[in-house]
Formats: sequence, C-alpha cells, structure tokens
Amino acid sequence: MVYKQLLRRTLFSLGQGDPEVAHERTMAALVRLSKVPPAVTALRRAFGGKTQHTVFGVTFPGPVGLAAGMDKDGRALKAWPAMGFGHVEVGTVTRHAQPGNPKPRLYRLPESEAIINRMGFNNAGADALAARLAEVGPVGVPLGISIGKSKVTPVDEAVEDYRHSLRALHPFGDYFAINVSSPNTPGLRGLQDRAALDALVGELRRESQELSSTPKPLLVKIAPDLTDQAIAEVLQVCADHGVAGVIATNTTLARNGLTAAERPVGAEAGGLSGRPLGLRARDVVAFVAKETGGALPVIGVGGVFDVDGALRLLDAGADLVQLYTGFVFEGPQLVRRINRAVAAR
Repeated sequence: MVYKQLLRRTLFSLGQGDPEVAHERTMAALVRLSKVPPAVTALRRAFGGKTQHTVFGVTFPGPVGLAAGMDKDGRALKAWPAMGFGHVEVGTVTRHAQPGNPKPRLYRLPESEAIINRMGFNNAGADALAARLAEVGPVGVPLGISIGKSKVTPVDEAVEDYRHSLRALHPFGDYFAINVSSPNTPGLRGLQDRAALDALVGELRRESQELSSTPKPLLVKIAPDLTDQAIAEVLQVCADHGVAGVIATNTTLARNGLTAAERPVGAEAGGLSGRPLGLRARDVVAFVAKETGGALPVIGVGGVFDVDGALRLLDAGADLVQLYTGFVFEGPQLVRRINRAVAAR
C-alpha cells in the first residue's frame, strides 16, 4: 500500500508524467541500492522466495523473475534479487549499440493497467553488456540474457547478429532468450516463420555447443499474436533443435481490454503489456503445455498483477513467471506475495 499510495504516485508524476523519466530515476536509485550490500541482504531476506524450482537444468530460488526490458543493460543487477526476484533477464541486447526509436516511445495507461512501448531495443550493445557482467560478477540468482537483431542489420544477416551476441555473452548467462517477437524492430517478427526460425535456432544451437561442452539453455520468446498453427510450427522447430524452453509471451499489437478513455493513447504504435494481456498469455501457455505434453518448459509472462494471475499462469503450465508491467503498477510487494503463495501450496 505504501508503494501504490505514495511512491507510485510520486514516480508517475516525474517529468510531467513521462514514463521514461520515471524509469530512469528508478534505475538510478536501484543502482545506488545495489552498491549497499547490507541493504541488499536485508531486503532479500524479507522479499525472497522460499522454494526452489529446477527448470531446464537451472535451479531458481523462487518462481518470479524480472522480465527483459526493465534492466536492458544490467545496470542494477544486485538490486533485483533483493526485491525477491528468483531470476533476472537482461536485454534485449543487440550486437550493435543503438539508441532505439525516437521519443516519446513509452506510454502508461493507468485505468487499463497497461503500458505501450515502442522502445526499439535501446541498449549499449552486447560487448558493453559483457564488460559490465564481467565487472559485476555473480548476481546471486540465475541470469537470463535476451538477445535480438540490431535495427541496422538486414533480416537476411540476422543469424550472424544473434551469433555475435551469444558468443560475447555466453560466459555470463545461465540461459539465453532468442527474441524474435518484439513488434518494434522492422522485420523481426518474420523470424518466427518456420524456415527463418529453423535457420536461426539451428545456428545458435551449434554455436552454443562449440562454445562449451555443456551448452547454455536456449529459449525462444514468442508473440501472443501468433495463431495456434504458427505456435505449433515454432514448437516443432524447438523440438527439432533441442531448444530448452519458450517464453510466452512478448507484448501484443492487439488493443483489447482498454478503457474507453484510454483508447486514443492505445492507438499509439508499439507493443502493449499489462493486465489486458493476461488472458491471452495464459491461453498461449496452456496451448504450449498441451501441444508438448508438458515436456517443454515455459516461462509465463503477461498480465500478472496479483497472486491469482500468477497462480493461473502456473496452473496453465508455466514453470516460472516473469513480471514487468505488474511490477511497475504494484511494486515489490507483488513479488513477495507471489513467492509466499507458491511456497504455501
């Protein structure tokens, strides 16, 4: 309640309501927090999970992870476990540093409990992230790294773009998410087509095997806007290449569930995340679980704003859940509540 009634109100007012200003101020505060080990330790005891979950060979100390997009460049890595996150996914990172799309590119829809973004993979690049991770050292929880295609790279050269990032970051990630589903990089979602995905995943799988005798788990992050048939084709590619799991889902181009007052803002280009995505995310998770007989691990993400939403995703077939928009609106207490609810089951 303190977060929602006081801190969130303050954050949402920063920069005359500009969400990107609030994000940068929050990140700066978390960077400072991450440099105070006693505070990190105390918070982690209060918020951390009490259950262990072993998924695709990696042991997670809690069921809730931080979704990609919040800490793209790994600036506040020690702070996230302090708030109870059982894993952290950084990125999406690209081979080339890039500023992302022109501002404004981030919109809050508080009545609908949603966010629209067209950030465009703004990040400092894979090599810069590798240097930071080498300096930071172990995070304390599993680290996922989401990799994507640089905007300047033609789609027909995407494989080498992803491969460079995987090669640079391979020593640091506990798993790698292959992001082919963001709506904000031209041509990217075309990489979900069966032939293109087959070529990409096949090459990354081979690269991972060459880099280590124990290859890091590779996951594919899929869009909620795919048809069941398209998802089934993605799953077949995953099976063909021994992909370790899927992340379901990315943001959506659909605008279902917005209040009438927020439909004008909803017309902004970009991917929508938040509560309106919850039902579709569960449906995709359930489809993946049914299609694979529960054999393919799933990280469920989309629309989790409360304990019930998290448990529904887990019951639909997710092995872990991730937060982004729910965390923005509900704060770290949401992580704690979910951790406690799962431990009590």
